Amino acid sequence: MFSIGGLIADLLQLFLVTLFLRLILDYARMAAPAWRPKGILLPVADFIYAVTDKPLRFVRRFVKPLRIGGISIDLSMLILFIIISRVAPLLRVF
Repeated sequence: MFSIGGLIADLLQLFLVTLFLRLILDYARMAAPAWRPKGILLPVADFIYAVTDKPLRFVRRFVKPLRIGGISIDLSMLILFIIISRVAPLLRVF
């Protein structure tokens, strides 16, 4: 049986996968700052950044980076991941 809540939950799960792929891309760029996606990876990376950028910017407006000594930790991706992973199963009920 078709459920709108189930469809939205599935889309949120796909977004979580995309968010995880962005995390991998961000860590790759931190490990090798000169690295840039090339070939088939370039449009994939562009899509991943385009899909995840607006929600992350929205969360960053309310959650400032955590400053510890000389470094700052951006918690927006972690918070977005936790919120979506908690909300998606609840939507399957509807």
